[in-house]
Amino acid sequence: MQTWPGDAFPLGATYDGSGTNFSVFSEVAERVELCLWDPGDPGGTTGSTEEVRVELREVDGFCWHAYLPGVGPGTRYGFRVHGPWDPAAGLRANPAKLLLDPYAKAIDGEVDWSQACFGYDFGDPLSRNDDDSAPHVPRSVVHNPFFDWGNDRPPAVPMHETIVYELHVKGMTAQHPDVPEELRGTYAGLAHPSVIEHLRTLGVTTVELQPVHQFVHDAHLVERGLRNYWGYNSIGFFAPHNGYSASGGGGGQVQEFKTLVKLLHEAGIEVVLDVVYNHTAEGNHMGPVLSFKGLDNAAYYRLVADDPGYYMDYTGTGNTLNMRHPHVLQLVMDSLRYWVTEMHVDGFRFDLASTLARGLHEVDRLSAFFDLIQQDPVVSQVKLIAEPWDVGEGGYQVGNFPPHWSEWNGRYRDTVRDAWRGEGGTVAELASRITGSSDLYESDSRHPSASVNFVTAHDGFTLADLVSYNDKHNEANGEDNNDGEGHNRSWNCGAEGPTDDPEVLALRGRQQRNLLTTLLLSQGVPMILMGDEVGRTQQGNNNAYCQDNEISWFDWDDRERNADLFEFTRRLTELRRDHPVFRRRRWFTGRSIRGAEIDDIGWLRPDGEAMSDEDWDAGFARSLGIVLNGEAIPWPGPRGELVVDDSFVVALNAHHEDLAWTAPGPPWGEAWEVVLDTARPDLPDDGEGETIKSGDSFAVTARSVQVLRRTA
Repeated sequence: MQTWPGDAFPLGATYDGSGTNFSVFSEVAERVELCLWDPGDPGGTTGSTEEVRVELREVDGFCWHAYLPGVGPGTRYGFRVHGPWDPAAGLRANPAKLLLDPYAKAIDGEVDWSQACFGYDFGDPLSRNDDDSAPHVPRSVVHNPFFDWGNDRPPAVPMHETIVYELHVKGMTAQHPDVPEELRGTYAGLAHPSVIEHLRTLGVTTVELQPVHQFVHDAHLVERGLRNYWGYNSIGFFAPHNGYSASGGGGGQVQEFKTLVKLLHEAGIEVVLDVVYNHTAEGNHMGPVLSFKGLDNAAYYRLVADDPGYYMDYTGTGNTLNMRHPHVLQLVMDSLRYWVTEMHVDGFRFDLASTLARGLHEVDRLSAFFDLIQQDPVVSQVKLIAEPWDVGEGGYQVGNFPPHWSEWNGRYRDTVRDAWRGEGGTVAELASRITGSSDLYESDSRHPSASVNFVTAHDGFTLADLVSYNDKHNEANGEDNNDGEGHNRSWNCGAEGPTDDPEVLALRGRQQRNLLTTLLLSQGVPMILMGDEVGRTQQGNNNAYCQDNEISWFDWDDRERNADLFEFTRRLTELRRDHPVFRRRRWFTGRSIRGAEIDDIGWLRPDGEAMSDEDWDAGFARSLGIVLNGEAIPWPGPRGELVVDDSFVVALNAHHEDLAWTAPGPPWGEAWEVVLDTARPDLPDDGEGETIKSGDSFAVTARSVQVLRRTA
């Protein structure tokens, strides 16, 4: 086969319309072979042996490269690396193992978990296995980079106006009756008009997709007939997962994903990716050799310093990417930049982000990774969200990420859950969480939008299950119900699990509305879990990572069964959208602002009087009133002009009994109108709710929230 020298950069396979340039990094390689399969002969787990090998003779800066005229989209390829094999020293080169391109833009096939996928024989971990892995592992694919984006533009939703919806690409549409069967569970299915209309009607601004980087289904799950449903097991940081493609694995998944982004953008909806750069699917020393291990094990992974045959594991998954190595940092930054510039995504949520910040042992907020993002002209401009913890020592880093980052606020989740359970804590803690958690984020000049607020996420109970189960029910996972977070702590909602008791169902429904109301009317960025708006249940499974079935999928019959909950959630997102007082750009100060006659926020007791120091120090209170001054919002900001909004009172009663409240009087207002009541979800929202004069008493039902708007 004719070859030209080609170029060391860009890395990966780059098709230019006439041929393809291939380049791969390996500092330990002595020889590198490029292996090719014709587009009509995909090979992989089909068992094809029509393999063409081309030796890469050009090496620049440890990048092995060549240009092949006539090689184009659809061509399957991989690499074989000849070099030292000494696992005890961290060296695992073996030309018998076909390796994925770390920069592959598309990947075809799956791992079938033959012994050939491993570098050792199952009976002897110290042996070397020289079985050819090519028939048993996926292939990289040359893709067509050309795509008509038309007039696509990012929605560019300001962070303080953002409402995130965390969803699973397959789970969202696997059972959607309006999506053609062949498109269900795919990027094309998610792009279906009926799905996009659901998102638009709900009022979310941004979808956060659970991992769409190419990932691997773990051997221990496959053996039990399960799958890695969540996908936090990446092997290709540039490739859209082929299992979500209606176009097949031959490169069409790239075009299909781009079409999804383009259509969501047309609907004004942003796309944020949940990305997993902290580890890969190759696991520890007992894991398979699929890509990075065989290319340059010591460069790509954090190895134990005095015993490099083993891997540092800050993630609980077997390995940790070596973010101290320049080529690994380059890989991650190139991947991020690719998804923004070529795939047009609008941001990233970084799984176990503390791992990325680790220097030697500590979590260093000024690590090289964060420095690179800060100075990058592309990546620094999109939404950056951290899951601010990992499983290593000192890994819980809520509030410690750099400016311009937002964080999943685990303390918000825990405090709000405890409040509505009626459990211990302090009223001051609750007040801080629902006003943006200034104690965590204000000191380094960040704003309330640094806090991504949530009460449920993919990891844990759904909203409906949270208020329905006292204990997890993960039996279907095959781990004797020992996996997942522990006891849920009682919500005092009556019978556990499914029930026909109308009183129990009413209380559960009210608690779901309480949590959604608190979430969507808190300062910061709210995140809704897929299906919580329609009462999706996982039958008490709080760790459904391996349940690629009806346990995890969105049941679209719920949209009709729980239409009232969907409508209530839609009203909440509308209330938040229409009133800047619920999504302020800056912190509350507790004092008047720029000419306003009254303070920007007030804290009330049920008798309508201001909270005293004694009230704040009294420990946990099961009721709290918040008055939001709509006349004191520094918004939107270019000239610092004062924007006048309505003023609101939010009365929270987490007590098990009804409470009599007194409407606040001047200077807060003369009269108030009830616009939302979680105990009365069908309350009119057309301005015809009951009016309460200042000083008048009104009842707030046990375990409920009322929202009052000041009338003219």
